[in-house]
Amino acid sequence: MGEDGVSVERIGAGVSWNTNAQRYAKICLICFMVLHPEFATKIAEFLLQIGAVRLSPGAPFTWASGWQSPIYCDNRLTLSYPEIRSYILEALTLSVRAHFPDVEAIAGVATAGIPQGVLLADKLGLPFIYVRSAPKGHGMGNQIEGHVEAGTRVVVIEDLISTGGSSLKAVEALQTAGVQVVGMAAIFNYGFEVSRSAFAQAEIPLIWLCDPKYLVPKAEEKDYICSADVKMVHAFFADPAHWNHSKK
Repeated sequence: MGEDGVSVERIGAGVSWNTNAQRYAKICLICFMVLHPEFATKIAEFLLQIGAVRLSPGAPFTWASGWQSPIYCDNRLTLSYPEIRSYILEALTLSVRAHFPDVEAIAGVATAGIPQGVLLADKLGLPFIYVRSAPKGHGMGNQIEGHVEAGTRVVVIEDLISTGGSSLKAVEALQTAGVQVVGMAAIFNYGFEVSRSAFAQAEIPLIWLCDPKYLVPKAEEKDYICSADVKMVHAFFADPAHWNHSKK
């Protein structure tokens, strides 16, 4: 079920998507969607519980992009907790089966998308490949590792979506190899407008399990963040490139 109670299998069913505008509308229907609030809320709780997501508005983290951020997310930690790992796997399995029923292979984005992708591919009984950020500098010089035929319908797995840049580079590498990328699924999405625009422009459907809409209220409820800092965190998500923790 989607967030509005509509069965995800029926989204866009029976509609012919022939024009560019119609295709864009189709992407917008299934992009930017949490599969179900129950999953999102539970995963938010798990991420906070194990310290995979840390909120520090007063002493922000610096990202590789140079952005100052009040949030740091490391979904790799979930792999060390069998209960949480299994819960995420079940949610990903349901999500991919519902949105991309014709998938023929799973691709993980190196490195964090690899273990999640392997687990999902095994659960679905599908082939697995992974995509490096760039071709290997020695040996065969591969960027895509594993065997995949041109035309294969592939779902790409990421652990985290921020700007979407590295994720879409992996998509581009697959498409260059003749692979049909039918969509991408991620554990957590920051929900930035820059990623929304990038995925829509690339016509790649994106679904995910959790985002700030569910994380921030749970963090406040569990006293991971004080109510006074909630406004500051929301300000970051509204304009991450220009956010400054000193501004109240």
